[in-house]
Amino acid sequence: METETSARPAPLPQPAREDLRLEVVMGALSDPLRMTIVRRLLLESDGYDHTCGWFELDRPKSTLTHHFKALREAGLTTQRQYGLERRSRLRSEDLNARFPGLLDLVAAWEPAK
Repeated sequence: METETSARPAPLPQPAREDLRLEVVMGALSDPLRMTIVRRLLLESDGYDHTCGWFELDRPKSTLTHHFKALREAGLTTQRQYGLERRSRLRSEDLNARFPGLLDLVAAWEPAK
């Protein structure tokens, strides 16, 4: 069985839970693509680290890199470097502790058609 310390690389730099700021989190979520990423992590796979390819988003890699970095720097996701790829996971516990109800709003959000 894998352990947290031996099986997974350390997270890339991210704000500590107490440093999460609502205006920064909301700014990151204001982009529909980033909201889609967070919602998918929340509803489909909160417990695992995922590559950007898992999301099957039809965007250039450089664009996706920018969006994933914005989510990490805002404190919505954590990213780990696995060899040449970065994998993301939602920071559900931290977000629920800092902003109760926020993830419920994300879960209820429906993308524009």
